[in-house]
Amino acid sequence: MPKFVIERTIPNAGNLSEEQLRGISQHSCGVLRDMGPRIQWVQSYVTPDKVYCVYIAPDEASVREHAERGGFPVDQVSEVKAIIDPATGGA
Repeated sequence: MPKFVIERTIPNAGNLSEEQLRGISQHSCGVLRDMGPRIQWVQSYVTPDKVYCVYIAPDEASVREHAERGGFPVDQVSEVKAIIDPATGGA
């Protein structure tokens, strides 16, 4: 199944408290439960003003539907075409 990276602008995201992040996570998981097993949230990276989320989903429309149902911003959705890491280079 395809993997996607979602870029979300959330001003001051890096200053969100642990409690706020927990609440966002719980809300997202609730939406995912309602949508069924066709979409999976892998993890998210919080930076000062953005959140980058990794999802496994059948298509971009499913990722956007999750965002719409949850009220989450979406700046860009990009399908992952390859994954590289140090092992890719033989390290």
